[in-house]
Amino acid sequence: MKLLTLLYTLFISWFMGAQTHEIPKYKPSNIDLHNQIIKMDAAYFIAYNKCDIKKQSDILSEKIEFFHDKGGLSTSKKEILESIKKNICNKVTRTLIEGSIEVYPIKDYGAIEIGYHKFFNKKEPNAKSAPSKFVAVWKKENNKWIMTKVISLH
Repeated sequence: MKLLTLLYTLFISWFMGAQTHEIPKYKPSNIDLHNQIIKMDAAYFIAYNKCDIKKQSDILSEKIEFFHDKGGLSTSKKEILESIKKNICNKVTRTLIEGSIEVYPIKDYGAIEIGYHKFFNKKEPNAKSAPSKFVAVWKKENNKWIMTKVISLH
């Protein structure tokens, strides 16, 4: 019975390993677009960390859709910014996990950004922050990048 269990475990491990090898390592298909989106991500979250509501407002679409796995869907730009001002400003900072961003072009629209980041609560400086995944949909409108959708997964 132990031999059968061992063989089963080895087979499952081999099978699962074979599947993960099928997933190609990310490589930007358009390095210029990749760099533009990284720059926009940085601009937004510098404003977020410094509580620059005006700059955040300039980057968020008037038709923003913010999907939060714990908070649900928010579609009011005004309410999102008010919530950031009330709950985030001078309380929470965001740090990008370096090298985690993937950017995919969306024809005649813009790009999708996928990555990992951490949030730190200033009231709990010793608390561990686990990386969480995010997705941002960026639209290029009148030669300006705006975020139209955000998915935040913790």
